Amino acid sequence: MKRIVVFCGSSLGFNAVYKDAAIELGNYFAKHNMGLVYGGGKIGMMGILADTILAKKGEVIGVIPKLLEKEEVVHAGVEEMIVCKKMSERKVIMSKLIDGYITLPGGFGTLDELFEALTLNQLHIEQKPVGLLNINGFFDAILAQIDKMVVEGYVKEANKKLLIVGNSVDDLMQKMNAYQPQKVSHVINKVVQ
Repeated sequence: MKRIVVFCGSSLGFNAVYKDAAIELGNYFAKHNMGLVYGGGKIGMMGILADTILAKKGEVIGVIPKLLEKEEVVHAGVEEMIVCKKMSERKVIMSKLIDGYITLPGGFGTLDELFEALTLNQLHIEQKPVGLLNINGFFDAILAQIDKMVVEGYVKEANKKLLIVGNSVDDLMQKMNAYQPQKVSHVINKVVQ
């Protein structure tokens, strides 16, 4: 993988373990010459991750919607900053730039981005690894909810496996590097009238 988009919070949260994970992931990217594509912010987890990679002269590409392109939000140190019109457009641009997805702790926007990436893979629109860094059990409740969705018949077991979960940076990256896309046995095209 040459470039990965990382979805994460514009806040640091209350526990330093999350900030430390962002720094560790940033160092991993820099060490392995992997480019970061992210939301373009200088604050919170996003800012820490970008700062870590930039300090080691790594590649960082920001993609930010016009409505968030404010001086107090946008990262001035990121040379390649793509400004788009809408949040939905941002996701499309990011998808075209990357080979995989990683989600770190964050809020509603982070979860929205994670589940869109999973949905794109479920529908075979994309076949890229989708990783979840479950530091400090942050995503345990989300993972339990996904299990409940499988049990209740709303998510197929095969689609649950599209989510790659790691409890450390090394664990997650090993699993993502070993990723093999699901074989598409058939694709059903229906025209809705």
